[in-house]
Amino acid sequence: MGGGRFYKTMSQKKRKRDISIKLWISETEQEIIHERMIELGTENMSAFIRKMALNGYILHVDLSSIKELVSLQRYCANNMNQIAKSINTYGGIYPQEIIALQKDYAALWKPLSDMLEQLVRITKM
Repeated sequence: MGGGRFYKTMSQKKRKRDISIKLWISETEQEIIHERMIELGTENMSAFIRKMALNGYILHVDLSSIKELVSLQRYCANNMNQIAKSINTYGGIYPQEIIALQKDYAALWKPLSDMLEQLVRITKM
């Protein structure tokens, strides 16, 4: 009979993962797992549990605030270019332009500071 060899069925040969693990959980645990899956944006429970078991945690980062910061940075850079053009063309700058630029930079640094604080909290978890 093949000297103790393990013969795989056709479906097992096609599978990348051919070992099944059975897991018993409570209803409450199932609800928590589903909530975490929703937070992560995944519907594949097998992949979610495998990732958690292998890595210990899953980090999902919302990058929408980064997009906002990039937009603010472009806005500030555009204002600086306009001021530089004004200085080169007319030889001076109006105090209102400096005040507007200062406000733009303040608007840029507040969200950046908040985002950095969030990243510090995440890395301490």
